[in-house]
Amino acid sequence: MFTSVLMIEKALTSADVEFVTTLHGDEPVSFHVLLQPRGEQADRLLRAIDDVALGELDEAVREHETPEGEEAQSMGERALEVSLQALRTTGDTAEGRLVEDHPLDALKAVVAEVEADEVIVLTDPHYVEEFFHRDWASRARHKVGVPVLKLFSHSKA
Repeated sequence: MFTSVLMIEKALTSADVEFVTTLHGDEPVSFHVLLQPRGEQADRLLRAIDDVALGELDEAVREHETPEGEEAQSMGERALEVSLQALRTTGDTAEGRLVEDHPLDALKAVVAEVEADEVIVLTDPHYVEEFFHRDWASRARHKVGVPVLKLFSHSKA
């Protein structure tokens, strides 16, 4: 069985589930999902810049409406459960947890704990962070000791 640690920032769509569960053909996969709910106001500026870079000015203006703190955590718990159920319906195994602090430290710990074969980072594009190699995938490549695959989600957060 192939073991993948899947880092996400929102609930998986059906297209996302199909995407990640077919990466290894018919080989069964054990997914260990890490979801970090939004909750840092510092992220708000980067998200707004990404929206402007994509020409989505309406989204940049509404960035203050994005849930933060406890509301984001509650939504994160629901998103995690939905994602785990969707992965399980494909016949793969899936377990997961919310990440509250230091996502890369949590990622490194889970990779070691489950002896992962790979890490999949599935997020929306974050152009500013990616340009400066500060996104999760770029930083994880130097930290986890297994291959890291960066994929873009099939829907906007």
